[in-house]
Amino acid sequence: MRAVLTSVGALLISAAILLAGGGLLSTLIAVRAKLEGFPLLSIGLLTSAYYAGFILGCIYTPHLVKRVGHVRVFAALSALTAAGTLIHVLAVNIPIWIGLRLVIGFSFAGLYVLIESWINEQSPNEQRGQVLSFYRMVDLAAVTAGQFMLSMADPESFVLFSVVAICICLAIFPVSISTSQSPKPVTQTSLNLKKLIRVSPLASFGCFAVGMTNGAFWGVAPIFVTELGHSVLMVSTFMSVVIFAGAMLQWPTGWLSDKFGRRIMIALISVGGIGAGLFLWLFAPENKVMMLIGGALYGFFAMQIFGLCAAHANDRAEPHEFVAISGGLLLIYGLGSILGPSVAPIFMTEFGPEALFVYTAGVHASLVLYTIIRSIRVNAPLDNADYVTIARPRSMALMRRIDPRVRRKKKV
Repeated sequence: MRAVLTSVGALLISAAILLAGGGLLSTLIAVRAKLEGFPLLSIGLLTSAYYAGFILGCIYTPHLVKRVGHVRVFAALSALTAAGTLIHVLAVNIPIWIGLRLVIGFSFAGLYVLIESWINEQSPNEQRGQVLSFYRMVDLAAVTAGQFMLSMADPESFVLFSVVAICICLAIFPVSISTSQSPKPVTQTSLNLKKLIRVSPLASFGCFAVGMTNGAFWGVAPIFVTELGHSVLMVSTFMSVVIFAGAMLQWPTGWLSDKFGRRIMIALISVGGIGAGLFLWLFAPENKVMMLIGGALYGFFAMQIFGLCAAHANDRAEPHEFVAISGGLLLIYGLGSILGPSVAPIFMTEFGPEALFVYTAGVHASLVLYTIIRSIRVNAPLDNADYVTIARPRSMALMRRIDPRVRRKKKV
């Protein structure tokens, strides 16, 4: 485990700096848009535009990586993100911001594909859940730090946008000077979604569900807090509590999934997401304490699902497929994230801001139901530990292809 983390240490440092800036930007956009008087539906459309760009980034990044390599693409996309961030303060209107969110979504998708495929290549199957959970801890801790930066300056000024741009530029430095081994050249660039869904239907559906919930959360949760009458400081506090709570449970969840199986953990965590959503719906309007407790519960559960789904799919991938697998999962996540921020504001407009979490509870319920259906259809228990905890060295890839037991294995 230590050797794996050492091999991707510079990448994790770059990711932390990058995601701190990205975490600040996502909340800053929602808060600034609200201060500028943008309608709630338009704020949701800004998030949908981000994820439309996200999908394009998932499709085209593998081609860019094949042409010039991981490090150069990382630097190029970081520079594009920094420039797009600064343009926000030069032209404050809805159409331009929608275009900028499209560009930044493209760039961040590419950066996520690079980071996650790089980590997956360095991770053996029997430790992948733990390694990805550690990355998710870095991810969520950095985003938490970004939320606290929201109170550094007035959201209506240029200062916070400049801070975001500085963070994204600094993220290029550790990866650029690292002496660690770079990932192997990419040979597969096409995103074969049919194959991905065939290999792991549960991971595919799970990533779509996470996009539906987390896309809505990142896009309109700050509005949820302000509509309940709270200050900008409370917005950053609530978002930070959710993200920090999510980070705290990443490693235990990854360890349990390595030990007991991905599917059973996806089901249990999703049940927790239902409970957290209902708690926020019922008690968040009461007072700040109940809202923060509900936020912590939501973070404990909702922020774990994507990592579990990614590990579930990559357990079944060959080494040359990691970039395509990561891109495919993020593309599916992006599809859900386009829909989520557009649907959730409808619930909020009709039934109040707390209805955001009725919506998320419903989506998590659908994931639980699908997990049960998949388990019944393949006539297998939820626990798939016998599959995921057996080491599968890369040198055994050819032997697996000619092993008749592999050909008879049912998809899960």
